[in-house]
Amino acid sequence: MSSLTHFDAQGQAHMVDVAAKASTHRKGVARGRIEMRPTTLAIIEAGTAKKGDVLGIARIAGIMAAKKTSDLIPLCHPLALTRVAVDFETVAANGSATGVGVVVCTATVETVGPTGVEMEALTAVQVALLTIYDMCKAVDRGMTITDCKLLEKHGGKSGSFVNAS
Repeated sequence: MSSLTHFDAQGQAHMVDVAAKASTHRKGVARGRIEMRPTTLAIIEAGTAKKGDVLGIARIAGIMAAKKTSDLIPLCHPLALTRVAVDFETVAANGSATGVGVVVCTATVETVGPTGVEMEALTAVQVALLTIYDMCKAVDRGMTITDCKLLEKHGGKSGSFVNAS
């Protein structure tokens, strides 16, 4: 990319005009993780958190966040999403390199339209992980949200991107 598209010739921020862009199937996949004490992960896995089903509520929060991305990120276009999936994988402390419990969140977002859904996927991951933090902070304020990144994007003029890292 040679220039930032959200600035006009005078350097003023603007919403990119996508009217002339072709509507294509667009897909974005993002991932992030939250690290916590092993006892916190055990509470999540057992479903005994005082606030309820942590991963179920975090999944709904991620889906809602994807749908509200344009309300949160000033220059994002409102999109008619055709699919939002938020999935979790838990990694017990003895199975993680860091010796802490980990929940990995992956969000997949799709639409058919003139602009991509990378921001929606990234927003879904961050809000889902923040929801886990909120629901578990009474027992573990030291949780760390980390490694949020775009894994893949497909569709549009620029084609596909797959994050090799």
